[in-house]
Amino acid sequence: MHSLRKIQSILKENFVLVLFLAALQIQAQTSSVISLDEVKSKAKEKNTSLKISEQEYAFAKAQYESSSAVLLPQISLSNTSTFTNNPLYAFGFKLLQRDVTTSDFDPELLNDPGNVENFNTRIELIQPLINLDGWKERKMANINAEASNLQMQRTEEYIELEATKTYMQLQLAYKSLSVMEMAKETAVQNQIWAKNNFDQGLMQSAAYLNMEVRVAEIEHKLNLAKSNLQNVSDYLKFLIGEESQSLLSPNDELILDPITTENNSILSMNRKDILAMQYSVDAQEKMLESSKMNFVPRANAVANYEWNDATFGGFGANNYMIGLQLSWDIFSGYKNIGKIHQDKALLEKASLTQQKYIQESELELNKAKRKFADSKNQVELTSLALEQSKEAFRITSNRFKQGLEKSTDLLYSETKYHEKELEHAKAIFNYNFSKAYLKFLTI
Repeated sequence: MHSLRKIQSILKENFVLVLFLAALQIQAQTSSVISLDEVKSKAKEKNTSLKISEQEYAFAKAQYESSSAVLLPQISLSNTSTFTNNPLYAFGFKLLQRDVTTSDFDPELLNDPGNVENFNTRIELIQPLINLDGWKERKMANINAEASNLQMQRTEEYIELEATKTYMQLQLAYKSLSVMEMAKETAVQNQIWAKNNFDQGLMQSAAYLNMEVRVAEIEHKLNLAKSNLQNVSDYLKFLIGEESQSLLSPNDELILDPITTENNSILSMNRKDILAMQYSVDAQEKMLESSKMNFVPRANAVANYEWNDATFGGFGANNYMIGLQLSWDIFSGYKNIGKIHQDKALLEKASLTQQKYIQESELELNKAKRKFADSKNQVELTSLALEQSKEAFRITSNRFKQGLEKSTDLLYSETKYHEKELEHAKAIFNYNFSKAYLKFLTI
């Protein structure tokens, strides 16, 4: 009897301490109610992964903008200041400045012109005319930008799915917490009733001790449920870019979506990520075509207009030049041929990667279909099991109070009832999410 009272004292002290700490934690933390629509909206607006995807698309668009160089002119302005005593350059500068006189042909002056200055201001224009490899690269850059845009949209769909899943996990966490709180209330009531019987000598010490242990177990599970709730809330805040310290709370409970029997969804080749993979293959094809076009001549129109003067900032003499430049890389040390071989290998790799991705997507879709069917059956089975365990617990509880059942039978019945309650809640979550995931795989 002495050891029993000692154990009871320890359990009561720990129980009171845990309740006190839990109360402090709840009081210190505020709760912020949020809806699923708000979660989706904030995730699209503030999610870091989505922002990174947007910047990747912005980078791809910038690359496409840079490829405009194969179509648009290049204009440059330069000013060059030159000082020389080189006889050839000195005479040439005077010609450019249109300042040659008869005395400049004196052999002594030609051989030793002294220091001659020239300030050249030049505007130069290069207009691409024929640049087949550059045109192919521009098309490749455009396709890459489209692929990046599709990937960004697919990332947005995934973030929405992940946010929805986490929101449902938050609902499940609150449901689990509610179940454990109800279990605790029931366990405490049974413990009080058992204490009265024990004090009256109507219950053995071992049976009463089981009640005490059950209360401690429930309290432990309740603390785990609170920790899980905090973890889910923190992750949801991370997804939606929320920096507050408050505990998120859903504005609605976890309920079962309408049961549907449709399970004939097929994989669409127009799904954004699959379409992006096709664009990647197309882009690599353009890259291969561009490499082959390196053997084709290029044509550019060139023109410049310049001023030459003996003083800085002067515009004394002007001249212009207009021409057509043709260039042809006949042989570049096997560089172009090697580039073609590289691009062929990359194209084959891109095609195989696409095939593999589609096969994996088919496998994932079939897996999701089976999981959806299993989750639907799980909901029906757990619903039936919950009703049965609830009724069994009610009967056992009444018989226990009449002295017709053992305390172990009551504890077993109570445990089963709360287990089935949690299992049913998890089954609802699994069904709702598998339904949403199946939709995600087929849009």
